[in-house]
Amino acid sequence: MKEIKRRNTQQRKVILDILRSTDTHPTADWIYERAREVIPNISLGTVYRNLKILKEEGLILELNDGKQSRFDGRIDRHFHFKCTQCNSIYDIETEGIVQVNTDILNKEGYSVESWDIVFTGICPACGGKQS
Repeated sequence: MKEIKRRNTQQRKVILDILRSTDTHPTADWIYERAREVIPNISLGTVYRNLKILKEEGLILELNDGKQSRFDGRIDRHFHFKCTQCNSIYDIETEGIVQVNTDILNKEGYSVESWDIVFTGICPACGGKQS
């Protein structure tokens, strides 16, 4: 299979910079509004196209919350928490939360390439704190 060479465009750099500067897991529309502040004539289609390319290149993550895609500029191994009240998605550090062992799946013939864990519930800001 032939590898496709893509040039790094100003639009793609701006979109990636926007994603890496926030931890809010924004939608394409939110990214589009921020990108227009830097590149006034950028189109929503250009934002979607570049998000797809950035995802394919492994530079961002795409999260689907069941209603729409959200994007994450943080690609290191971490979990997410989705609040069912405010619909926010938060990064959760993996340390001490869950141990994932793919050895059993590998022994059964599966080839695990990646995995994702999303906790769902009520965040502290919405009253999820237990006293």
